[in-house]
Amino acid sequence: MKVAIYCRLSDEDRDKKSKGDDSESIQNQKSMLIDYAMKQQWEIYNIYSDDDYTGADRNRPEFNKLLAEARRRKFDIVLCKTQSRFTRELELVEKYIHDLFPAWGIRFVSIVDNADTAVKGNKKARQINGLINEWYLEDLSENIKSVLTNRREKGLHIGSFALYGYMKDPGQKGHLIIDEEAATTVREVFTLFANGMGKTAIARYLNDKGIPNPTEYKRQYGLRYKQPPHKNSTLWKYAAVSHMLTNEDYIGHMVQGRAYSVSYKTKINKPVPKGQWIRVENMHEPIISMELWDRVQALIKQKAKPFDTGKIGIFAKKVKCLHCGYNMRTSKHHEDRYLRCESRFFSKNACPGSMILVRKLEEVVLSELQDLMKRYLDKDWLEQNTTFQSHITKKKEPFLQDIAMYQEKIAVCTKGVKNLYLDKTKGLITDDEFVELSKDFHADKARYAACIAEAEEQLSALEGKQEQATSLREMIDQYTDIHSLTRDMVVELIDYIEVGHRYEKSRERPIKIHWNF
Repeated sequence: MKVAIYCRLSDEDRDKKSKGDDSESIQNQKSMLIDYAMKQQWEIYNIYSDDDYTGADRNRPEFNKLLAEARRRKFDIVLCKTQSRFTRELELVEKYIHDLFPAWGIRFVSIVDNADTAVKGNKKARQINGLINEWYLEDLSENIKSVLTNRREKGLHIGSFALYGYMKDPGQKGHLIIDEEAATTVREVFTLFANGMGKTAIARYLNDKGIPNPTEYKRQYGLRYKQPPHKNSTLWKYAAVSHMLTNEDYIGHMVQGRAYSVSYKTKINKPVPKGQWIRVENMHEPIISMELWDRVQALIKQKAKPFDTGKIGIFAKKVKCLHCGYNMRTSKHHEDRYLRCESRFFSKNACPGSMILVRKLEEVVLSELQDLMKRYLDKDWLEQNTTFQSHITKKKEPFLQDIAMYQEKIAVCTKGVKNLYLDKTKGLITDDEFVELSKDFHADKARYAACIAEAEEQLSALEGKQEQATSLREMIDQYTDIHSLTRDMVVELIDYIEVGHRYEKSRERPIKIHWNF
């Protein structure tokens, strides 16, 4: 029987020796579960370990990896210290422990609270455990919300990061002090707008001066900002300038509670109406004077335009700039609608800029689609499908070979752990030495398992293409005689389109259509 060991440690009970190490509690969980598995003569398939994650977090990386491999029947048993280490949510207890695991032929065992799906009459105890854990989460969530609301009402800053222009006061928790370097930029933005410069022009001005935007500023100063950088992520944009110009925090007020969590079971947040925001005046030193603030707000009100609630564009979120990868947005000039990349408006070096008439792009897409359909239908379907299936089968072979090779390597690692365990039972090595020496084997197994998962993902994609072959013919038959595009057709047939800047000599514009077939 192959067993998957799962360990979890939340922030509240961790005792790490140093950042990046497994905490002592995780090591203890591993040692306990390995001992138990060996005594039951179960083969350890893999050890999954999530450190600093709560039992209500559904985005635990190792937890989700375990579920994915359970779905593929990679092991026969899931072993945990307690049921709450696997999950504290009753919904997930019912979904996985009582429903999907049995359907997949997988047994769930937790040692301390004696949960075992192979034992009849054990289900009620597991459900009671799940209910108690659910209550714990609900009470904890309400307590945290109450504490945070109380702190907001007192005007104390509770965010992970201070607003751009401020920093957290090291001498007073919840208080903000001015970060003079960033505050200089904030004052400049307000002054430029008050003097008549538009928001897009301000963004371009800041980018030309090489001033990092708030996100990049956090990264440069090592503020543990987790959002990964991407191309042009250092640039100021219209939205960042617009948000800054209407943020009351810059006149010394603390405004919080702009969004609320839908549930403790999800990280989804929804906006709160402005009238319900928690606003406490004069909580920190202002960066912007009231005189300048009032001038800016009057100009914003004067320039405000009614919101255009038009229909969704035929190419909405389907067209990217070939040069920088940003989604191109719709703009209108007289009666014509264009798609354009806005990066060029924020920095002269960011992107050469791409622009195309929507009706021109429609013509190009429709023409290429008609041509594809004609060429496709001109070929003999049986011959074409046979060639396609043979090509896919050939592409699958190296992935199958890789999977077999990595499975052999995992077997070698498993044998190594067994030999170490025998040495431990004979007293040749200590428990701590066993855990330490087996780390390399477990790390190798995890690496090989990841390689297998990647290869299986590629295989699955290829098999999916084989299954789609027949439905592809049906889809193409549906669009053999088309004379105009619709939004539904674009969504179904096109993954995305790339549009580039026009060549100077030929005046031609590069357009790459990535089809869904």
